[in-house]
Amino acid sequence: MAFLVAGTLRVASQMADTWESLGRKGKYSMQGPRVALLLSSPEVSASTVTVLEGVFRTLGFDSCQRREASVQGFQWELVRFREQLDAHGGPVGCAFVALVAPSQQLRQPQQLVQELSRCGALYGCPKVFLLLSSSPGAASKPRAFLTSLGELCGHCPHWSLLQLLTEPEPSPSAQYDLSGAQAALLLAVIQGRPGAQHDVEALRGLCQALGFETTLKMDPLAQAFQEEMAKFREQLDARRVPVSCALVALMAHGGPQGQLLGADGQEVQPEVLVQELSRCGALVGRPKIFLLQACRGGHRDAGMGPTALPWFWRWLRAPPATPSQADVIQIYADVQGSFPRGPIPGSSDQADILMVYAAAEGCVAYRDEKGSDFIQTLVEVLRADPRRDLLELMTEVNRQVCELEVLGPDCDERRKACLEIRSSLRRRLCLHS
Repeated sequence: MAFLVAGTLRVASQMADTWESLGRKGKYSMQGPRVALLLSSPEVSASTVTVLEGVFRTLGFDSCQRREASVQGFQWELVRFREQLDAHGGPVGCAFVALVAPSQQLRQPQQLVQELSRCGALYGCPKVFLLLSSSPGAASKPRAFLTSLGELCGHCPHWSLLQLLTEPEPSPSAQYDLSGAQAALLLAVIQGRPGAQHDVEALRGLCQALGFETTLKMDPLAQAFQEEMAKFREQLDARRVPVSCALVALMAHGGPQGQLLGADGQEVQPEVLVQELSRCGALVGRPKIFLLQACRGGHRDAGMGPTALPWFWRWLRAPPATPSQADVIQIYADVQGSFPRGPIPGSSDQADILMVYAAAEGCVAYRDEKGSDFIQTLVEVLRADPRRDLLELMTEVNRQVCELEVLGPDCDERRKACLEIRSSLRRRLCLHS
């Protein structure tokens, strides 16, 4: 089964543990009712829906609304659900939306995600989307995924949602073995990017401190991005000693559709670079980390939240706004690995990948003369506690980035930034034992 977790969570989402997560620092408080919405197309079997409802109950959701509609009608059903939550008159602890439809039909889920992100009752609360795709000939596989998730929730009630989705079972084998060599490739366009040199120096120092054999290439042309990645893959395959992990950092200007721009201004698709490294035989079953510091569009997010005077928020020691894309986790489970949103682990060359983007889809990634918010925060967080699980550390990085208020070079108003984290990791990943 294909499986991908993509999201913008700012703290650990403690879904299964109803009581212990309340008031814990670094976790969503989950105060207020937990509500779930199950949208399924008419082709989905009743047994799949029944198992999914059982998962909601195991996760402690107070109510679950089930609605059957065509995929085209999912948008309208989300509007009704959002309006219902806003009319509730009080805070909601968490919302879980399951979208179940045949393969290839859930092609544009971002519009559905954005609809629920507009919900005032869910401000600052986790919003979980499960996009479950199935085909008539493989109907049992989605049910197997759901059954396994439900059982794991029952056996490990204190785990965060990221742990439940990543770790197969609570055992030492649930962690990647990093006893072999670790290699890093840093491709950075410095030309025309003030502060980028500081990112390069900070990230190279972190990689070396973590024991990565680091290769740095400055100001690569668009074609050189692909050539250097291919060379990196060939060198790993030619090694006589096992390779435990690879880290690739791509730092450059970004195009309107998320392309990377080489020093010559030409475009290269990040997905092409990911696919190149995924072909590496030495990295089969090994974690592959991609850090992308580049704009993914031109949108400058003003954030969202309750209106109040700046002095009031400073008194509360809380940021006045939250990025509109924050607090979302999307879980893709597809029997054929056909979702077009980055690497989906439908086969061995698509699993074990972690991609972290400096900006949400369509948004600007911020950087100044001191470096970028993403890279500088990442280096600080990983140096402080390198033994923690990397997904948890990235969530902490996102929390800190979301709290920042930035001023762009062509914008006089403060804006917000938010990371996007995509993971097909199958185990915990700790870069320092």
